[in-house]
Amino acid sequence: MTTWTNHHTADRPITFSAPSGIDRSAHHRLDEAWLAAAWSHPTTRVFVVSGGQALIDDTPDGRTELIMTPSFEAPLTEAHRYYLGTDDEGVSYFALQKDALPGRMDQSARPAGLREAGLLLSPRDAGLLVHAVALENWQRLHRFCSRCGERTVIAAAGHIRRCPACGAEHYPRTDPAVIMLVTDEEDRALLGRQVHWPEGRFSTLAGFVEPGESIEQSVAREVFEEAGVVVGDVEYIASQPWPFPSSLMLGFMARATSSEIQVDGEEIEEARWFSREDLRAAFEAGEVLPPYGISIAARLIELWYGKPLPKP
Repeated sequence: MTTWTNHHTADRPITFSAPSGIDRSAHHRLDEAWLAAAWSHPTTRVFVVSGGQALIDDTPDGRTELIMTPSFEAPLTEAHRYYLGTDDEGVSYFALQKDALPGRMDQSARPAGLREAGLLLSPRDAGLLVHAVALENWQRLHRFCSRCGERTVIAAAGHIRRCPACGAEHYPRTDPAVIMLVTDEEDRALLGRQVHWPEGRFSTLAGFVEPGESIEQSVAREVFEEAGVVVGDVEYIASQPWPFPSSLMLGFMARATSSEIQVDGEEIEEARWFSREDLRAAFEAGEVLPPYGISIAARLIELWYGKPLPKP
């Protein structure tokens, strides 16, 4: 019998999904006077994002944090200044998109992306970084109007691009994707290996929601397309922002009504049913590598497996 909804691992927050303590305060994004005052306030903190990375540092007490500076010490930029929100103490946070990260005298500082920093940073810093990276990715990929082709300009503190030619407004894109752990009547888990993954790396199946499709329909379609397995009941578990470059991962548990596997060979090269004993033995023998810890995939497998997975 499946017991994931009551297991202790369900109580731990999913990476990038824990409460950050930041109010995004969307009503301030169009208030230029308020934004100017917030930018010049001495408590405001700013960090630079470039190519999906920011500078992080390890503190003497063992924490890892984003390197942030007062606004008067930040690099100069006007167009690519993104307001991220304000915390409970009234501190406002901005991200600056630059072509390169600034150099630092502090030799302990290092550049890091979300895959490395996601498990190290506090919920506040991880939330700020995932917001900034998502905006940066969207800004870099959507510089021209999809209606008329003219170059757009940044507005709303980085959350809108406006076309000066036709007046169209464009908003950050988020692509819904389903990710699911499928179990059969014997409570075995279906895990697959993508064609471009290293040998032994197995994880849950996943795919994008198509136009005119419900998320439950998407779960069933993706599992059948990738592994040839028919899915019946589908239960939503949790979601995770995934700005690589612009996805929102919707996590599910699904029950298979068939067990024969036939992989598509294009996205999934290999898929297998694992009992808990099978998976534990494969981990111990080094035959199976777990998914990366920041991914909701690892949490879905943990909820079924019953305890944290080995570190990859």
